[in-house]
Amino acid sequence: MNIYDIKITDLEQKEINLKQYSGKVMLIVNTATGCGFTPQYEGLQKLYDSYKDKGLEILDFPCNQFGNQAPGSMKEINSFCSLNYNTTFPRFYKIDVNGKNEAPLYTYLKSKKHGVFGAKIKWNFTKFLVNRDGKIIKRYAPSYAPEKIEKDILKLL
Repeated sequence: MNIYDIKITDLEQKEINLKQYSGKVMLIVNTATGCGFTPQYEGLQKLYDSYKDKGLEILDFPCNQFGNQAPGSMKEINSFCSLNYNTTFPRFYKIDVNGKNEAPLYTYLKSKKHGVFGAKIKWNFTKFLVNRDGKIIKRYAPSYAPEKIEKDILKLL
C-alpha cells in the first residue's frame, strides 16, 4: 500500500483517490477555524501561491477533534477560510485524525512519521510533507510556521 491507494472525501462528500496528486509535492494539514494556529492559513496560502505552478499541492483536512475548534459545517468552514484568508488550495471533508473513526489517510501518515509525542496527532495544524513519489518526508508540529517549511518544499520541487 502507498499513499496513492488511499481514498479521501471531497467537499461534495464524493470519494476520490489521492492518485490524482501523484507526481506532486504535497503538504497535508489538519486544520481548524477557531484555533490559535488558524492564522497559519495565511502562510499556507503564500506557499501555495508561490509554488502551485511548480508542483506543490496543499491538502486541507478540517478536524474538530481538538477543543471543538472546527464546529461549523463544511460550507461555513470553506466560507470562513475564503473570506478571512483567501485560501484557494484544496479543502476536503472534515475528518478525525485520531481514534476509532480516524481517516485512513491519517492512519497511514502517522505510521510513517511519528511526532515528538509518538504517532498520535497532538493538535490542529500538524503538517506532513510528501515528495513527488508519495514518500512521507517530514512531519511538522502545529507550532511550526508554514514559512519555515519553504526550504524543505524547495528541495522537493
